[in-house]
Amino acid sequence: MSKKTLIIPLIVLLAAAGLLFGIAGHWTGWQGNRPNQATDDAYLRADMTPLSTRISGTVRRVNVSDYQSVKAGQTLIELDDEDYQAALNQAQAALAASEASLADNQAAKRIQDAQIDAAKAGIVQAEAAINAAKAGVTSVTPELDRALTELHRQQALFDSKAATHQQLETATAQQGQLSGVVDVRRADLAHAEGALATSQSQLEAAKRQREALNTRDDVYKADIDAKKAAIVVAQVNLAYTRITAPTDGAVGERRALAGQLVAPGTQVISLVQSEVWVQANFKETQLTNMRVGDTADVHIDTFPGRVFHGKVEQFSPASGSQFALLPPDNATGNFTKVVQRVPVKIVLFSGQPYLDRLRPGFSAVVTVHTGKAPGR
Repeated sequence: MSKKTLIIPLIVLLAAAGLLFGIAGHWTGWQGNRPNQATDDAYLRADMTPLSTRISGTVRRVNVSDYQSVKAGQTLIELDDEDYQAALNQAQAALAASEASLADNQAAKRIQDAQIDAAKAGIVQAEAAINAAKAGVTSVTPELDRALTELHRQQALFDSKAATHQQLETATAQQGQLSGVVDVRRADLAHAEGALATSQSQLEAAKRQREALNTRDDVYKADIDAKKAAIVVAQVNLAYTRITAPTDGAVGERRALAGQLVAPGTQVISLVQSEVWVQANFKETQLTNMRVGDTADVHIDTFPGRVFHGKVEQFSPASGSQFALLPPDNATGNFTKVVQRVPVKIVLFSGQPYLDRLRPGFSAVVTVHTGKAPGR
């Protein structure tokens, strides 16, 4: 074999190797810098809410049929509410009883205030009586002293035959009368002092009782707050007997029928919201120049030949593999590099025909117009 025969295959081999090296080294950059990025790994999505029961009960009525359109706040399923209505009535009655007890305590406080005022008035009256009794004793005591002095003088004169027996008797009677008046005044003083002590004791007892009523007042108020909270809980549980649509949309297949006993957490129906958007799974190498707000064309397989327009709204915070049930761990075993895909949310512009006929799960082909040359 001649050298010329070997040179030609060698040149071809070297050219192929150079071409392969150039493609391998710059393919990613060339692909990412394309102004239009397309993928057929795209599907229509919508927020789907599984509606469940919060309480246990028996289904009384299902107000919607499968796949029916509903409005926000519309009642979808009703549970028997007799037990919960009775619990609410019981809580309201307990609140009324607590409020009545508080009102009675308020009346008792007013009565106690009147007793305190009466005790204070008794103290004032007793103090006045004491002062009057003291004044009476003070006013009679000098006269009693003079009468006693006169009695002693008449006794001395009688003993010396200088006074008659009648004069002695008169002095004795005068002294005895004044002594009796003083004793009466002193008895009045003792009685007034006893009345003062009694009134003071009554005032102290009334004040202590008033403090006890104040404490009972706080207990009743706390009990009323607890009863009000119980009413709120009962009202919430009663409201849970009505399962309503949180937003506009369409319901899925019913999972509960009238007469069925359901437990808390039982999924009874699903609600698919009206707003449909596109989840396009682009390769990571296609996101080089893609930005939020870039326009997009969406082709839906259900409507061939029709183009829906939208824009990029959000990028997933991680690739799809990171949200898998068992994310891959490239730190173990042999490694093979695989281009990852990142979900991109694309919202469709309103006012376009056929939007109301789009359903979550439809397949789509999405083209995003980055509108940017390399170096964006």
